[in-house]
Parts: sequence; structure tokens; C-alpha cells
Amino acid sequence: MDWKCCFYKHLQHGRSGINKLSNIKRNIAEYFKMKKRTKYILGITLTVIVLVAVGASFFMLNYSLTPSQNKGRNLSGSYTFMFKEYPYIKPWVDSLQNMKALRDTFIVNAEGVKLHAIYVKAAQHTQKTAVIVHGYTDDCVRMLMIGYLYHRNLNYNILLPDLQSHGLSEGRAIQMGWKDRLDVMRWMDVANSIFGGKTEMVVHGISMGAATTMMISGEQSAPYVKCFVEDCGYTSVWDEFKQELKSKFNLPSFPLMNATSMLCQLKYGWNFKEASSLKQVKKCRLPMFFIHGDADTYVPTRMVYPLYSAKPEPKAIWITRGVEHAVSYKTYPKEYTKKVGKFVGKYIK
Repeated sequence: MDWKCCFYKHLQHGRSGINKLSNIKRNIAEYFKMKKRTKYILGITLTVIVLVAVGASFFMLNYSLTPSQNKGRNLSGSYTFMFKEYPYIKPWVDSLQNMKALRDTFIVNAEGVKLHAIYVKAAQHTQKTAVIVHGYTDDCVRMLMIGYLYHRNLNYNILLPDLQSHGLSEGRAIQMGWKDRLDVMRWMDVANSIFGGKTEMVVHGISMGAATTMMISGEQSAPYVKCFVEDCGYTSVWDEFKQELKSKFNLPSFPLMNATSMLCQLKYGWNFKEASSLKQVKKCRLPMFFIHGDADTYVPTRMVYPLYSAKPEPKAIWITRGVEHAVSYKTYPKEYTKKVGKFVGKYIK
């Protein structure tokens, strides 16, 4: 092989090596470009997800705690509704109003929120007293059927508060029972004072009012508190909102529930998991009567069983057959009155 052939061979090998090196450099450059582009796309995607989650959280919080349709803000409409649904209470209410026995009272809570309640003294002097707590987007008037039960049938003094952002009570938002428990405990002291200072008291709530009742039960009780009645309350705000999110919007709890709970903490000072009836009833040593309809899908019937199981004795339970949410009294008024009367009668003489 002459020197020219050797020269060309070496030259070709050199060019091939340079080409390979160039290709490697080009591939590396493309890899880093693609990596940078991927990071950019991921960053945009993550930002969009966060913005959607935040927006959805604001929507859910407002939808739940400051609903546009709050029937509990319309007291006159509540009277109309109650007289239609429970016509037998109208003569009783008319009589109380004519005698000026149905009275309003107001307090200001620790956060400076003005709160309202109505109260009636028993027809015959007694220390027996019931504080009666309404449900979500209801008001004190919409619990007058339970007021009738205690006042008219059992001769109790009664006090019915409007929870925050309901009825004539102020408040930026519905508190789902958690902050309400502290307000109702104030009302319990007010009731004890109004009715003579030596009362024997039951706290009776329905739906969110039942959750409030259970949340109260885990706090240190005053000596005058003797027992509780909870009718279709939820295990926790987290559990209730989770099942509503699934049933109404067919959405999973994560990440919307987590983000909304955090937002609630920032905005209102509490979160969905700490607002737990289940945790509170575990600490309750006073008697409690659990009532729940077996056809309840709004606060599903299944919630009552862990609540009942967690509550130490003494306790009792009544599952009402064929009953949907918060209508056990309406469906079985005589049996409801009899069972509640028998239960509270064991502890309030």
C-alpha cells in the first residue's frame, strides 16, 4: 500500500471520529433541550393544577359555608313552612305570642358575633329545661316542633338558639357545629340563668344541630347538664362533606377536600377533620340518645353506628324505619315524644 492510500485511510478515520463526536454533542444538546422543555411543561401543568384546586376550594368553601340559598335567614318564611308541615303547633305558637311568652334574647360571643335565641318558660314552674339546636340552613323557628314536644308535652322550659349565619344571628359563615358548640354552651349558661339558676338540662339537636350537640358533649359539662339527644348527626365535617362531594359531584376527596379544609383553617380558624363528633362523643360520660332514620342518605345511616359504638355508657339508640333525613319526629310524632320523654325522664326529674 503506497503512502497516499495510508494517508486517505487515516483521513477518513479522522473524519468519522469527528462526525461521531459531533453527533454525540448534538444528542447531548437535544437531551438538555428536551429536559428543559419537559420541566417547563411540568411547571405549567402543576401551576394549572394548583390554580384549579385553589379555585375549586374557594368554590366549595363558599358553596358549603356561605350558600346563596339559606332558608334559615327568612324567619317569616320559616313560620309559614312550620305551620304547613306541623299545623298543630300553630295554636300553641299563637297563644305564646299573644301572652308575650315567646321571647327574644341576644348575646355577643367571644369573637364579637351577635347571636339570637328565642325562649319560653314552662306553663308550670319547673327546673326542667331543654336547649334545642337546629340544622344546616335552618333556624330556631324550624325547631319549634321539638320545642312543642318539650314545652307542651313534657312541661319544660325551652331555649332555641340561631346558630351563626342563621336566623337573626350574625356571622360570616356557617360553622358546621364546631365553633357553634362554644356558642351553644354560652346559651346553656344563659338558659340556666333565665330559668332560675338551678336547672336540669337536656341538649337536643337535629342534623347539624345533632353534630353540634355531640361536639358539646365532649367538653367539660356544667353540673346542670344531665343528658343529650342527637337526631341524625354526622361523624365529622370531613366525612359529611366527603360523601356530599361524591354524591353531588361524583368527585374524590383528594385533593379538593384537603385544600378546602386548609382554606377553612386560614379563613375561619378550624378545619374539617378537627370538627369531629366521633372524637367528642368518646369523651362524653353523660347519657345520650341516638336517633337516625334508616333511609337517610344526606347524613347516611351508617354514620350513627360508629358514633353509638364510640360513646361510653349510658346510651340508647333508635333507628326509625323508612325515615329519610331529619324527619323522624314528623314521621313518628307520638313514638318520638314517648321515647324521648322516657329517656330524658331517667335523668331529669
